[in-house]
Amino acid sequence: MPHPLLERTLDLLDRLIAFDTRSSESNLPLIAFVQDYLDEHGISSSLTYDASGKKANLYATIGSADRGGICLSGHTDVVPVQGQPWTVPPFALTRTADRVLGRGTADMKGFLACVLASVPTFIEQRAEVPIHLAFSYDEEVGCLGVRGLLRELAQATAKPLACIIGEPTSMQVAVAHKGKRAYRCCVRGLAGHSALPQLGVNAVDFAAEFVIHLRQAAKNLREQGARDATFEPPYSTLHTGKLIGGTAVNVIPDQAEIDFEIRNLPNDDPEPVIHKAQDYSETLVAEMRTVHAASDIDWNELTAYPALADESSARWLREMVCELVGDPAVRTLSFGSEGGLFQEIGIPTLVCGPGSIEQGHKADEYVTMDQLSRCLDFMQALCFHIKREGLSQQEKRP
Repeated sequence: MPHPLLERTLDLLDRLIAFDTRSSESNLPLIAFVQDYLDEHGISSSLTYDASGKKANLYATIGSADRGGICLSGHTDVVPVQGQPWTVPPFALTRTADRVLGRGTADMKGFLACVLASVPTFIEQRAEVPIHLAFSYDEEVGCLGVRGLLRELAQATAKPLACIIGEPTSMQVAVAHKGKRAYRCCVRGLAGHSALPQLGVNAVDFAAEFVIHLRQAAKNLREQGARDATFEPPYSTLHTGKLIGGTAVNVIPDQAEIDFEIRNLPNDDPEPVIHKAQDYSETLVAEMRTVHAASDIDWNELTAYPALADESSARWLREMVCELVGDPAVRTLSFGSEGGLFQEIGIPTLVCGPGSIEQGHKADEYVTMDQLSRCLDFMQALCFHIKREGLSQQEKRP
């Protein structure tokens, strides 16, 4: 049975999808739309900008601003569409009998639309415990935007008691996810004619040796590393995603680049693996410099966000949300979110949102009408629960 707010949600999702908020673009038009929408309902909001002023986070509170409440968090950016075989326009909402298609429908503008459609209900059922809205930028490139917002929340007199992140989990409660570190290693050698390889430093050769080291490190994690059977796969992973270098077969390449990542279990510190890789790169540099003193391997961090752990302080949140979604089972995620960052400033956090990550980041991305209706059911149940029951026990917790 479609939820009474489904049509309103689809209209809002139509508007949100039309904003091209790829991480390479500004999200300000979408943020302005959300701000105007909230203004129309008498809800003020604040923005935190990036250094360029072209992107912003939005934070709003429905209810008392001097009291902690439940934060509903989601990102506004989407991944690129170039090179994908879309059969529908990616930045326009396409409806079928049971689903809607478009970039961001699953990841994660469907959740944002459900939140916005529920705003009148949140206002009508306004409780002593407020509902906070946190919409961020640049999550897809390393959870960059939300960090500025969280710096402010960490200093707030009434920061949220808990956070629910609406990444696509098929409306199942996810209590943990892996962390991520991603790096780019730039190898600088010495160019020359391939007929005299002894006079040059082949950057591609040394890059390949480094990739072999990473492959062995990945194997060690798989065979000997920490285990958590609730994850798939149940170990930390290391993956080389890009290796480029060279210009022609008869030219000794003096440049090469390697992009790699490690996705670590919450109970598995990635630092030892990273330090060992850095030590190995120094060994390679020493060999390179026997031929050319200016040879080097430069390390650049691309992305870093912490894992979300299943902490005992969030047990009450897990029990409440499981009850409200009508499913006692919980899961973990192999993909990441801003959850670990909320957790770092003492805010119990879990992930629960409409749609499946299996439909995200690909052509003809979609979310089903049933998933949106289930999310709307949850929003309404959450609203009624905190009005009826409050969160007094949680507000007294240390």
